[in-house]
Amino acid sequence: MDDINLHYRILNWRRRIREIREVRAVRYRERLKRMLRDGDVLRYHGNSDEVGCFVAARPLSRRNPYYEVTIIDTGVRGMIAVGLVPQSYKLDHQPGWLPESVAFHADDGKLYNGNTVGQQFGPKCCRGDRIGCGISPESDDGQLTVFFTKNGKELGSVELPAAPDALYPAVGMHSLGEEVLLDLNAEWRTEEDDGQMIVDSHEEDWGRLYDVRVTGMLLEYVGKGKSIVDVGLAQARRPLNTRFHYYELEITDAGEKCYIALGLACRSYPKNRHPGWSRGSIAYHADDGKLFHGSGVGDPFGPRCFEGDIMGCGILFPLDYSLDCGDDADDCDVEVFQKPSEVQNDLYAGKEDDEQEGEDVEGRKVMVFFTRNGKVVGRREVALPAGGLYPTIGMMSSGEKVRVDLQPLSG
Repeated sequence: MDDINLHYRILNWRRRIREIREVRAVRYRERLKRMLRDGDVLRYHGNSDEVGCFVAARPLSRRNPYYEVTIIDTGVRGMIAVGLVPQSYKLDHQPGWLPESVAFHADDGKLYNGNTVGQQFGPKCCRGDRIGCGISPESDDGQLTVFFTKNGKELGSVELPAAPDALYPAVGMHSLGEEVLLDLNAEWRTEEDDGQMIVDSHEEDWGRLYDVRVTGMLLEYVGKGKSIVDVGLAQARRPLNTRFHYYELEITDAGEKCYIALGLACRSYPKNRHPGWSRGSIAYHADDGKLFHGSGVGDPFGPRCFEGDIMGCGILFPLDYSLDCGDDADDCDVEVFQKPSEVQNDLYAGKEDDEQEGEDVEGRKVMVFFTRNGKVVGRREVALPAGGLYPTIGMMSSGEKVRVDLQPLSG
């Protein structure tokens, strides 16, 4: 008799375990409608007449209180919403439109808090912008504080009544071509956390950023990476000068194809061209080890570079050189002063190269040099435009990340 009772008890346990697993499987399953997910990339998959919505599998919690979305493409109208919703949220509504949901909308910069009418909250967002949403661990009893960020800076917060059900990360879209990169494990640090600054430090070092995300000294490519026009470009705010004449990058992630270029370019260099491809630029390309100087065809120059390698670029200025880098200096006329032998490699360069008389052309001649892991790879003589040459980095395949030090020799 005891054996029979034990048998039935085991059967009941197994049934209960199976039911619990089924409930958990439903509970922790992401939901999406009129959207496609490819890894961490979400794309709108509708006809622009209907909303597409994604709801994450797990809610925000004290252990995981924050997430971010990076806009890869705004599509036709840029109607992208980032926020929090209940698990059973209706997927044909934008986050923030229905009760117990809240969201920041990129197209108008408004906050929608359980209503189809939003209130002005922050700036509009465009391609390359990073939108974050989180909950404050210090929320008072009965209230939940939800905050939003843009590119690492907090936009503001809103107090919500603490709902019995948890709130889940949600992304809404509403026009063709919209595409975002989802990071459900992003970290958010305030200035008080461990004495560290907010995530967006060093962004002020860059004058131009296209399809590149800045996190401290780290640059990450966030473009499509599907064609040669999908270049991610980062250009420093100031040109190289006699005080800061050299900079470096470390390849922390080579991405799919390591289409990473390090070089110099005039301030008005086109944003959809890799450094070195167009006139007014010179660059050493990691994927093939070639030097590109104002042309889409490169010259053999040095070894290829891979993850972990450190690439550097600098200028040897004449002793009497001074740069007038006024804000209006946008001259892109950088010319080569090189004989047909093209590339000079320091292993074979003789003293006769030190003092050569060039042609009478516009611009002061300087020597641009490149390094790999602390060793000089080669150099080339160029003429500076009126406003100088700016550190410029290009990336062009998904997953590429580099760590940049614009002043490695500053002590």
